[in-house]
Amino acid sequence: MALYSDKVMDHFRNPRNVGVMEDADGVGEVGNAVCGDIMKIYLKIREGIVTDVKFETFGCGSAIASSSMATELIKGKPLSEVLQLTNRAVTEALDGLPAHKLHCSVLAEEAIRAAVKDYYDRHGIAYDPKDFPDEGSCPHCHE
Repeated sequence: MALYSDKVMDHFRNPRNVGVMEDADGVGEVGNAVCGDIMKIYLKIREGIVTDVKFETFGCGSAIASSSMATELIKGKPLSEVLQLTNRAVTEALDGLPAHKLHCSVLAEEAIRAAVKDYYDRHGIAYDPKDFPDEGSCPHCHE
């Protein structure tokens, strides 16, 4: 059995939505230089819908694939659905990740939440703080 699924390899070799968004409505950055994985997500939001999303990731192939897949999963979705995205959904959409790489999907989830929180903060939109647990809580990054 291969270590990585065909979907992981495809999103690593051909990442979707890569780049910087200069006029982003919300930006989230999470990660840890010690861990080696840093993700930055940019969101364009219109009437509560993610109309565009970009990412920059410094990290391993699993981190790049997780970022790419996560952006695909949230594009065109209302923020209420975006906030429901879990690292498990990212991992399942990639047909799995090795156990020692699951933290990459956690970072993708956290980066998206951080970008939504940034959007809310910039626009004075009230939110429940419990919807935004501390970003950067990836246990692998703090070993």
